[in-house]
Amino acid sequence: MTEPAAVKAALKTQAVETPSWAYGNSGTRFKVFAQAGVPRDPFEKLDDAAKVHEFTGVAPTVALHIPWDRVENYAALAEHAEDRGVRVGAINSNTFQDDDYKLGSICHPDAAVRRKAVDHLLECVDIMDASGSRDLKLWFADGTNYPGQDDIRSRQDRLAEGLAEVYERLGEGQRMLLEYKLFEPAFYTTDVPDWGTAYAHCLKLGEKAQVVVDTGHHAPGTNIEFIVATLLREGKLGGFDFNSRFYADDDLMVGAADPFQLFRIMYEVVRGGGFSSDVAFMLDQCHNIEAKIPAIIRSVMNVQEATAKALLVDGAALAAAQADGDVLEANAVLMDAYNTDVRPLLREVRGEMGLDPEPLHAYRASGWGEKVVAERVGGQQAGWGA
Repeated sequence: MTEPAAVKAALKTQAVETPSWAYGNSGTRFKVFAQAGVPRDPFEKLDDAAKVHEFTGVAPTVALHIPWDRVENYAALAEHAEDRGVRVGAINSNTFQDDDYKLGSICHPDAAVRRKAVDHLLECVDIMDASGSRDLKLWFADGTNYPGQDDIRSRQDRLAEGLAEVYERLGEGQRMLLEYKLFEPAFYTTDVPDWGTAYAHCLKLGEKAQVVVDTGHHAPGTNIEFIVATLLREGKLGGFDFNSRFYADDDLMVGAADPFQLFRIMYEVVRGGGFSSDVAFMLDQCHNIEAKIPAIIRSVMNVQEATAKALLVDGAALAAAQADGDVLEANAVLMDAYNTDVRPLLREVRGEMGLDPEPLHAYRASGWGEKVVAERVGGQQAGWGA
């Protein structure tokens, strides 16, 4: 049985990266509902992210999205983050919002469009250099809607060529994280539709290229923990985009739809050594009808709870039951850990870290939400495409 002291020590080292776009106006595909006090620029997004870290103690980095977070001076943005106790995390590219990308970006049949897309990715590496970011995160909306629209194999060749050029530009200690998505906006073929395609490209590229698992990007019934275990076994799991889905890529709060699935994923992370490695635990969520900062704090807490339960699994008892072929006992060992109320343990962890045991209560009592509503008047609120 894992000792509580060891579980607490591990939880204190956890780091969950929050996404800059979750602090702005973002939401579903049909409507984005604006909220008062939303950041007006990347600097104010970092201010809000710093509050999440202040009250959780485990959200030290903030992912940026280019061009949504474009500024004149990225070194100054990184300095602003550090002044507030956080750092710039992954740099996310955007090759899906320009009209030129109607038929794809890095896989487009037109060489000029492909050049534009690759140049944007290279710009993102420049931003990594200036901001101290480690990870370049890539997701492509590329694909086709109709049979015969384009040559499937040729698109894979173009993808490989573009990725190789960007990979060569990466500096020491930098990584390329390739994300996959089952569908949307391409519906007949998607050029990076699954973990196998992403893995194949990353394997060919080299050690600096790894796969990102977005928990909302799978077909119903997909065993995501199997994918996680396999990628960890192969040394190719670069990170997660945590969210919840009921139907497709819903980008709801992580742990909201299926907390048991999140626990199963985190168990495989713990089992495979991913918790103490370079695997990046990132949120990729949009908060359209709920208050943004409290929703992000709650999401971080959900990841903590799933991780605590995964750390509590009695590995020796589980291995013994598995070796004996005792199906029910093996399942019971996992269920015992999952059914443990870890909230008292996490309150103890926060207290030992010098934090308020109840992050949401502490945030509400801080008055930050009322403060930004009063101060952030005028200008243009940040949001998708801002």
